[in-house]
Amino acid sequence: METKKFTRKEIAERDTKAETVFVIANKVYDVTKFVDDHPGGHEILVNVAGKDASEQFEDAGHSLDAKELMQKYFIGEVVEQDKRQTSGQNVNWNLPPQTEDSESGFLSSWKFPVALGLVLTLLYTYLFG
Repeated sequence: METKKFTRKEIAERDTKAETVFVIANKVYDVTKFVDDHPGGHEILVNVAGKDASEQFEDAGHSLDAKELMQKYFIGEVVEQDKRQTSGQNVNWNLPPQTEDSESGFLSSWKFPVALGLVLTLLYTYLFG
């Protein structure tokens, strides 16, 4: 299925609470059904409707959960001639799950301190118990 393409002029015309559409990183989102559920209030979304909201979205420090939720409202992309260069930040929100196959994965996870604590507890009990 081919992704629908929008011009920035088409997006600018969809700038009300009744039709809240905006661009984030050259991707187009229609959040009309989400406006009243937005944790920050509907005004934030309505204020960026019809515009490029990339900077505002990133500045707000949205969680990965919020970024995953955005995929539900994705409706297309900006046409090539209207695309703007992104700030170089990773905008691929479909991050692959991290594997803990490597030694560094174990050492940097919560498992290492727990295992170390258990070993030290057993050693203390053995030596002084």
